[in-house]
Amino acid sequence: MKIQVMIAEDEQLARDELIYLLEKEEDVSLCPSAENGEQLIKLYLKHEPEVIFLDVHMPGMHGLDAAKKITEFVYNKPPLFIFTTAYDEYAVDAFSIEAIDYMLKPYDTARFQVAMQRVRKRLRQLEMKLDKPKDANSANPGKLLIDDNDRMVVLSPESIYYAVPFNRMLEIHTEDKVIISRMSLQDLEKKVQGYSFFRTHRSYLVNLNHIQDITPWFNGTSNVTLNDKKQTTIPVSRAARKHLFDLFEK
Repeated sequence: MKIQVMIAEDEQLARDELIYLLEKEEDVSLCPSAENGEQLIKLYLKHEPEVIFLDVHMPGMHGLDAAKKITEFVYNKPPLFIFTTAYDEYAVDAFSIEAIDYMLKPYDTARFQVAMQRVRKRLRQLEMKLDKPKDANSANPGKLLIDDNDRMVVLSPESIYYAVPFNRMLEIHTEDKVIISRMSLQDLEKKVQGYSFFRTHRSYLVNLNHIQDITPWFNGTSNVTLNDKKQTTIPVSRAARKHLFDLFEK
C-alpha cells in the first residue's frame, strides 16, 4: 500500500516544490493540500493521511497549534509530522510534539530523502508493533492494582465501564462503584492495553464490551450508551467515530 501524504503550506512555490519531490516517490500517494491550519484540520479529518509536511508559519492557526489539535483528535495512530520552515529556531518546539523530522527551506533533495527514509522506517516499526503477537511475559495480568484515595484496590479490567478525568483526579467507573485515582487517563490506557478499551474522546476511555448502542449527534460526532444501570452516555469525537466503527466491523 502507498503512503498517504498531505502538505500544509501557504506559499505556492514551496508547496509546488514539495509536490514535485513527493510525486517522484513511487510509494507515495498525495492527498489534497492545505494552505492554512484550519484547512489542514478539515482535510485531515476527511482523508486521514499517514504523513503531513507542515509549514510552521501559516496565516491564521500556527502550524504547531494545528499539529497539537490533530493529535488531540487521534489517539490510536496520529500522523507523522515533518515540519517545514525557513527558521531553525522552531526545531525544539517541533520535536516537543514528536515530529519525525524538520526540514529547512529551500528544500534540499538529499535532505528530503533522509526525511522519507525516516518516515518509511517509522511506519515499518509501527506495522511490526501492531502485528507482533504477545507472549506470556508481555501479556497483561488478569487484575489491575489501582490507587483509590488512600488505599490500593484490585480490579478486573472487564469490570471497568469507563474512565474520565475530574478535578485533577481520574474517575474509574464500574457497575457499582467509582474509584478516584491519582493516575492519569494515559496511565490507565497503558495498563489496559490488550483489553477492549477505546478513547472515544480525549477525556474518555471506554470498555467496548459495555457499549449498548451508538447514536449520531451533530457535526459528525456521536454518542455511545453503556449497558450500566444509569445507561451512561459518552461522547464520541468525529475523528474517533470512524475508528470505533472500524473496530466493530473487524
